[in-house]
Amino acid sequence: MRSPCVTPAIVLRSWPFGESDKIVSFLTESHGKVTGIAKGAARSRRRFVNTLEPFSLVNLRFQDRPHSTLAFVQACDPIRFFKDLTASLEKIAYASYLVEIADGLAGEREENRKLFGHLREGLVFIEENGPSLSFLTFFELRLLKLSGYQPVLEHCRRCARDFRENAQPGWSFSARDGGVLCGSCSTLRRETIPLSGAALQALLELQRAGSILPQHLSLSPVLKESRPALLRFLQYQARKELKSAFFLDDFL
Repeated sequence: MRSPCVTPAIVLRSWPFGESDKIVSFLTESHGKVTGIAKGAARSRRRFVNTLEPFSLVNLRFQDRPHSTLAFVQACDPIRFFKDLTASLEKIAYASYLVEIADGLAGEREENRKLFGHLREGLVFIEENGPSLSFLTFFELRLLKLSGYQPVLEHCRRCARDFRENAQPGWSFSARDGGVLCGSCSTLRRETIPLSGAALQALLELQRAGSILPQHLSLSPVLKESRPALLRFLQYQARKELKSAFFLDDFL
């Protein structure tokens, strides 16, 4: 029998299974996304006390089961509960969205320590600093980069025209093409979303920011314009509708 795997993990979601069990999905530091069954979790008051709630940062111990895609969750020891994330509906909305998009882009059993760290740091940031549209957009762009889906914003995906040298009206975003299209090439796609030069420049600044959110940027007015484009791209890559996005809209 294989030895149990032990790794820091963030609870993405959980749902009942039968009368007393739960299915839980985790984003782990060492094993990518792991989905497992926690026996007796719905009734146990000792083994999984408050550690299977969304946003919980835990030390997960699990064992793979023969002939099953579900791991056996042996234990979850708390590291951080992010209690302040549930102190307001706004923080819950932002945190739920961060967790859902990370869930949608993370690969099952594909180790990605940077992606795990990015989600952990994002939850910490919301809890300690409060949410903002600049932070949200920064988080989305870096998450896309770390998961291998970074959109092309510097130049047209079809003709390679450089936006910085041709910042003329008519640019738009195409989820199917994975980035922006110039005015001429935009006419070749029906599903494009227009972006002003100011909005595209703001996205470029955040994408070039690296791993730290620039504190000097105050871009909320123009970033609101880019919300439909980024949301469509995230859903396109995750191949599903992001349900938490509708809840989040009330706070943007």
